[in-house]
Amino acid sequence: MKVREMMNASVVSITPEESVALAARLLSRHNVGVLPVCDDSGTLRGVITDRDIVLRCVAAEEQADQMLAKDVMTRGCATVSPEDDVREATRLMTARQVRRLPVTEGGKVIGMLSLGDLARSHRYDMEASKALSEISDHVRKGGV
Repeated sequence: MKVREMMNASVVSITPEESVALAARLLSRHNVGVLPVCDDSGTLRGVITDRDIVLRCVAAEEQADQMLAKDVMTRGCATVSPEDDVREATRLMTARQVRRLPVTEGGKVIGMLSLGDLARSHRYDMEASKALSEISDHVRKGGV
C-alpha cells in the first residue's frame, strides 16, 4: 500500500517567522503533535512539535510570543513521498525515532503520516505497534 492511501491530507502548517505561541495554539486547536514549518512557497523547512516548544522555549524560560518557529523547529526532518510503500515509511519512523512523517511532493507538504494512521487501518497495526515499541524503548533508555 502507498503512503498516499494512508496519509492525512488535512495539514495545518506554520511559517518560520510566526511565533511559537501561535504554533502552540495551533497544536492545541487542531489536536496534533506536530506542525510542518513551510516557507511562503510551501516548501518544508522543518517541523515544530509540542516537545520542541517545551524543551527549547518553556524549559529555557523564553517567552513563546517573542520566539519564532524557526528558533525552536527541528530541521532536517525525515520525509516520505506519497508513492512510497507504507512499510518503508514505518521502517523510516523507527530508524529516525519519530511518530509522524511529513509527506512531500516536490519539496512541498501534501500530507502527514502517523503511527496512529497506520494503527487505525488495522492492516498495518503490527508494524505500527513494533515501531512505537522501538521508539518508546529508545526514549526510555535516554534517547530523545
